[in-house]
Amino acid sequence: MSAWNNIYSQFDPVAINLGIVNIHWYGIMYVLALLVALMVAKWIVKKDSMPINNDDLDNFFIYAEVGVILGARVGYVLFYMPNNDYYLSNPWQMFNPIVDGKWAGLSGFSYHGAIIGFLISTWIFSIRTKFKFLFMMDLVALAVPLGYFFGRIGNFVNQELYGRVTDVPWAIYVNGALRHPSQLYEAFLEGVVLFFIIYWYRHKKKVDGELIVIYGLGYSVARIFVEYYREPDFQLGFIYGNLTMGQILSYAMIIGAFLILARIKLFK
Repeated sequence: MSAWNNIYSQFDPVAINLGIVNIHWYGIMYVLALLVALMVAKWIVKKDSMPINNDDLDNFFIYAEVGVILGARVGYVLFYMPNNDYYLSNPWQMFNPIVDGKWAGLSGFSYHGAIIGFLISTWIFSIRTKFKFLFMMDLVALAVPLGYFFGRIGNFVNQELYGRVTDVPWAIYVNGALRHPSQLYEAFLEGVVLFFIIYWYRHKKKVDGELIVIYGLGYSVARIFVEYYREPDFQLGFIYGNLTMGQILSYAMIIGAFLILARIKLFK
């Protein structure tokens, strides 16, 4: 095998070992994803002279991050943990990083759960400020994809959410077999490609909300496609036929995008 095929044997997912606590590359990439999303938002606001200043963006970022973290963790427990009775009875334990007296961190976050948490936090922000909900959502549609790119790179370096067994030349050896680097497929399609599509369309939109609809549809189509190359979650497998949980939630996201589109058309 080439060095690329066997890259995980040469790569340590722990970036910094502090003894008691290890800092993983995944955590670094997660923080980088958030910072990139914020920087892109500020760049777009300045470039397009949008009616929002940096202080308001920083405040919104706090709202959004709280919503994303809470939603992502709760969503994982609800969507991807088949035996979640303990967490449902003790919800505070979802966010407890200590297991048996040792630091274990938090393992398991759901993108679609993050979306739900983010929608709620953005709605609260819009109520408490002068900014319209759909205006903020369009700004987010421009900012999120490039940040999301680094999030998927984090999945790749953390050796998780890998693909199905394959013999393509660029396969990665993981979990006893050569597999699709599906994390990189998602990083490219749901991150880079989707950003350029939305960035290109931004001056063509007629009303607020169009960009977030494009994001919802574009992400969902790309996710449904890549899921055919991604190994289903081991604790769930296929949910219905050959559909994974990620695909089912993405179809639900498509319905949500069309509902937003209907709202825009009816009340523009």
